[in-house]
Amino acid sequence: MSILAKWFLSKTVRHAMEMRKTVLKLVRAQQDLIKPESADALRFAAEELKATVIETMDKEVLRKEMKRLEEVANKHLIPYPSPGARENTEVVLVAIAVAMAIRTFFLQPFKIPTGSMQPTLYGITHENYRNREDVVFPTGIEKWFDRWFRGVKHIHVVAEESGYLNSVEPTVRHFRFMKKQSFKVGNKRYTVKGIPDDLIGPSSYRGVSGRAELHYDASAGQGNQYFEKGEDIIKLKIISGDHLFVDRLTYNFRPPRRGEIIVFATAGITGLQQDQFYIKRLVALGGENVSINSERQAVIDGQALNASTYLFENVYTFTGPPKDSVWSGHVNGQIDARLSPRFYDETDVRMVRTNHFMVFGDNTVNSFDSRAWGDFTETNVIGRSAFVYWPIFSQGDRPGRFGWSHR
Repeated sequence: MSILAKWFLSKTVRHAMEMRKTVLKLVRAQQDLIKPESADALRFAAEELKATVIETMDKEVLRKEMKRLEEVANKHLIPYPSPGARENTEVVLVAIAVAMAIRTFFLQPFKIPTGSMQPTLYGITHENYRNREDVVFPTGIEKWFDRWFRGVKHIHVVAEESGYLNSVEPTVRHFRFMKKQSFKVGNKRYTVKGIPDDLIGPSSYRGVSGRAELHYDASAGQGNQYFEKGEDIIKLKIISGDHLFVDRLTYNFRPPRRGEIIVFATAGITGLQQDQFYIKRLVALGGENVSINSERQAVIDGQALNASTYLFENVYTFTGPPKDSVWSGHVNGQIDARLSPRFYDETDVRMVRTNHFMVFGDNTVNSFDSRAWGDFTETNVIGRSAFVYWPIFSQGDRPGRFGWSHR
């Protein structure tokens, strides 16, 4: 019977051959450290074990030969310090390497920070319930479930003493992916952790008075808000944005197609913060003529893109009031006329450069996109949106999209 057949039939044979393989691997690794006669003794013992496997499948005989190989190995091989730690480290490094390979070549995690892709993808939003006694935030297991399965975080800070909001510190990172911000009311200092961005900012901050609607003037040294002991300082419900995987493999085999949701780097795009990643819907390809008609629809080479166009069914109209995105929108409250400086009217036609793309946000009345900063090179494209992996369940009026390969 062949060794291969014995390997399939006998667990002891499998252990014996694995032991032989390991010993020979260690001999190769230590050949510059051990004496030649030690290496020869180890190889001879390993071959003796193989010969025994060929001759018999008797478990006791095989175990005896394996024991002899172990004794020879213990005598001649140089032991590694802290073998357990080394093995654990190897496992961790291999896991990291595999994860990085998957991230680089197959699937890369990405989170939606803004509301520019609503209603297809949602960014971070919030609801302010300060001084709303009728609203009671969940506690215990319900709070934990909301946080980790629905992506909903509740922040409730109550004044422990009376006083003015008199100090607000900048937001700093808390661990690797989270942030925290501290502030003082009276003489009491409060710290809120696990926030996506500033809770409290200057009155001009992004057009709002901070996400918690607290006013603070750093030059004056205090805010204009006074809190009584027991009064709500912050009572905020923060709804996380969608977390999704980016497919980095497909575009190695074909170019992006109109209507696909793509993720791209901002490097080299004038008017955008560099070293960032944006996600938008691909609207126009290189060589195409783009305009916006009187109905405020995108027109590509004379063909309007509207709700009847494949992959554009969920795109918001270009008109109407801006969608609420006080936390998430990166152009909060601006109107489409200010977002489209390159398209003054329907006679303003722009040609996309060769090997370049134009992209719009689905929430077009509140999206900073190619209407403002033009086209960009196709080499900036990282991949296409694949599917949402978190939050797992729905978030109030937001439908659950876990595992959804969205369009």
